[in-house]
Amino acid sequence: MNLQDYRGVWVFIEQKNGAIAPVSLELLGAGRKLADKRGVPLAGILIGDGVRSLAADVIAYGADTVYLYDDPIFHHYRTESFMRAVIEACQKHKPEIFLFGATSTGKDLASAVATDLATGLTADTTQLDVDAETGLLEASRPAFGGNIMATILCKKDRPQMATVRPKVMKRLAPDPKRKGDIVEEAVSVREEDLRTKVLEIVRDTTQRVRIDEADVIVAGGKGLGGPAGFELIHRLAETLGASVGASRDAVEAGWIEHHHQVGQTGVTVTPKIYFAIGISGAIQHLVGMQNSGLIIAINKDPAAPIFGSCHYGIVGDAFVIVPLLIEAFQKALQSEVPQYG
Repeated sequence: MNLQDYRGVWVFIEQKNGAIAPVSLELLGAGRKLADKRGVPLAGILIGDGVRSLAADVIAYGADTVYLYDDPIFHHYRTESFMRAVIEACQKHKPEIFLFGATSTGKDLASAVATDLATGLTADTTQLDVDAETGLLEASRPAFGGNIMATILCKKDRPQMATVRPKVMKRLAPDPKRKGDIVEEAVSVREEDLRTKVLEIVRDTTQRVRIDEADVIVAGGKGLGGPAGFELIHRLAETLGASVGASRDAVEAGWIEHHHQVGQTGVTVTPKIYFAIGISGAIQHLVGMQNSGLIIAINKDPAAPIFGSCHYGIVGDAFVIVPLLIEAFQKALQSEVPQYG
């Protein structure tokens, strides 16, 4: 393999029901920085049925080129059809870096493509950089249970691939006046060649809290001592109209359901306000909430790592402090309610 033949940064543009996934817009922002540092173009690869209108948005958010595969065969996501299109595009245009969102679709597609192209893939990346001279992608992610950050390199194979967690990168402000090229690629995949067919899509109607969309999150950790301790978390969250989050330790102890988990093995969140109560602040947790607008930590251990990552910290017993906060917030909220009569 001649590494000099590979040039450019690519982003897989995930879309659903005529809308681009937010993580893909975030990756265009990250990819733009990498491409500019290397002095190479940024491209998006857009695959779907009736998605040509989305290409202008891909350019507006930072891409120089959009490689478009628009055909009814791509109406539903199937690993095999999308993989064939991506592999053909990579073999034809030879990108040096290829980024995917760490979603169920992105992770499935990226792993299949990396296997077929016999190249490396760094999963669940939380930091990206590139060596301007060598072109080596520096993909960093928590390792060893979240205790350290590991930077992973792919020195001998191309493209260098990574899946990136949603909400850890910043999207650029869209510029509708940006100019770019839309390259319509020929579709060589045929329905009779595919081994899978989508017969029906069943929507999950389970009502779950989407903490990744919350403006305020009250999260609890192992320091709360048990399930009863989370009653305080729920009371404070109810007072503030907030969502409830949790650390991995609390979830693994069975104190709260997994869909509340914030962190590397949970959900990445970016609320306006994040309360970390009884949470020590392991790297595994910090990478999932470090981009919150305001972080308030409560922990009785003054040496807890969380105090190094918060904006405001309270050293003390949560079972004493949280009830006082609830009382204060209730009074403040009541004072804002107009009195009539």
